[in-house]
Amino acid sequence: MYLKGGKCYSDKCPIERRPFAPGMHGQSRRQKVSDYGTQLREKQKVKRTYGLQEKQFLRYFKDADRMAGVTGLNLLQLLETRLDNVVFRMGLASSRTEARQIVKHDLIRVNGARLNIPSYRVRVGDRIELAEAAKEHLRVGAATEAAGQRGLPEWVDVDLQAKQGVFRELPVRDQLDPSIREQLIVELYSK
Repeated sequence: MYLKGGKCYSDKCPIERRPFAPGMHGQSRRQKVSDYGTQLREKQKVKRTYGLQEKQFLRYFKDADRMAGVTGLNLLQLLETRLDNVVFRMGLASSRTEARQIVKHDLIRVNGARLNIPSYRVRVGDRIELAEAAKEHLRVGAATEAAGQRGLPEWVDVDLQAKQGVFRELPVRDQLDPSIREQLIVELYSK
């Protein structure tokens, strides 16, 4: 939840926590987690991952439910098309929180126009680039270097030298995080 995004590529990721309670007695008391508890934990994990509040997340779910196709995949695709997430996926920021800050500080251009709304839904074919003033920032340089080593998703075309890219297509399920079990979220909201 910090601006340091490299943590989530190590064992100390705050999102993927241990499967037991913290503390000395956390492992000794094993309580069976109910189906509701499992579903709620999955929803909370996705909310924390994308940095959303409950009301925002519910709105994304309702939009995904109204769309044609599989609701869980629609939800993940809607979350992946957020501007702050696309900036993170392009490697212009080391975390989604840092990407959100970059967007809020007017350092992102979408199709040449200045945009400072992190929840803006990027459409296929949109060109996202960093403002000239931000291209020399040390944090951006470190993020692009780390992204070059980590690898970039196939659904965005990125030029790390020019610090710009094109949102080429919606991601398919195989290209998204395999640890997210979106079916549990759909089951939770369909009660």
